[in-house]
Amino acid sequence: EPAPAAAPAPAAPAPAAPAPVAAAPAAAAPVAPAPAAPAPVAAAPAAPAAPAPAAPAAEPTRGAHSGTSGYVTPIVRKLANEAGVDLSTITGTGVGGRIRKQDIISASAAPATPAAAEVEVSPLRGTTQPMSRLRKVVAERAVASMQQTAQLTTVVEVDVTRVAMLRDKVKVSFHEKTGNKLSFLPFFALAAAEALKANPIINATVDGTSIVYPGQENMSIAVDTERGLLTPVIRDAGELDLAGFAAQIADLAARTRDNKLKPDELSGGTFTLTNTGSRGALFDTPVVFLPQSAILGTGVVYKKPIVVTDKGLDSIAIRSTVFLALSYDHRIIDGADASRFLTTMKARLEAGAFEANLGI
Repeated sequence: EPAPAAAPAPAAPAPAAPAPVAAAPAAAAPVAPAPAAPAPVAAAPAAPAAPAPAAPAAEPTRGAHSGTSGYVTPIVRKLANEAGVDLSTITGTGVGGRIRKQDIISASAAPATPAAAEVEVSPLRGTTQPMSRLRKVVAERAVASMQQTAQLTTVVEVDVTRVAMLRDKVKVSFHEKTGNKLSFLPFFALAAAEALKANPIINATVDGTSIVYPGQENMSIAVDTERGLLTPVIRDAGELDLAGFAAQIADLAARTRDNKLKPDELSGGTFTLTNTGSRGALFDTPVVFLPQSAILGTGVVYKKPIVVTDKGLDSIAIRSTVFLALSYDHRIIDGADASRFLTTMKARLEAGAFEANLGI
């Protein structure tokens, strides 16, 4: 009975689109069901192909971590677990934010964020201690100075990129020839000494109703010690070069901390320089100590983007900068005087032409 066999033959290609081409020969030989037999064979591969579109839904899975927005395949998840990489911290670079193997490899190769240093608790916490003799003297002088003077502070920002470049260039040979390190402080001290010569009111003192203008620049240098703040004096600072300042600053600071100063080395200063930048401060408003009339605070030298004008064109550049803060006694020093002193220093430092002042 060939007629019934011919009926199911066309039904086989109906589920599969490619099968109708094979159905034409089946109509030409209705008496031979054998050619129809391969039709189910051809349909057999089509059967497993039907669920294939559903396979991608099972292959990649969304990251279980709340911070992961991309898809994460099992192999990527395994690699992340083995590398100790938190998937919630990874931004996928694949299509649609998918996290790739390379993302995990890159994250595992990146340096780990250093742990914050533990803050040491001081044994003084919760105690009451008497003031040292030095602390009492400093306290009394600070209060007396604030009560007897009219103090205020003027600040300028200085681009010291050229100074930084010169320092980097010569600091090794400077140390070899002098035995002293070349920090930024000698540059600031030299520029201040020159500015004091041009603006002597900053170096002056009050004597009753008179103003005394010293004939030399005796620069006190603030030194932080375990006993408290001390200010040994560099005498005739206006006659020194960078090597001279570096030598005297290093010597006085060492002997101050070792308590080996002579009494007269702490007196006679006409102007004070304090390097608050050594502790990372941008600037402060230092207190003037009588009988002086001014004190200069130098902040930390740090890099930042600033506007640079060259031949009338502005651009953004990374530069080394520092804040200079001058506190002064308004009884004899006006704001214009303070500004003139600071701009004199600023121009000198920004020019950076200290090659002739190295002293080596």
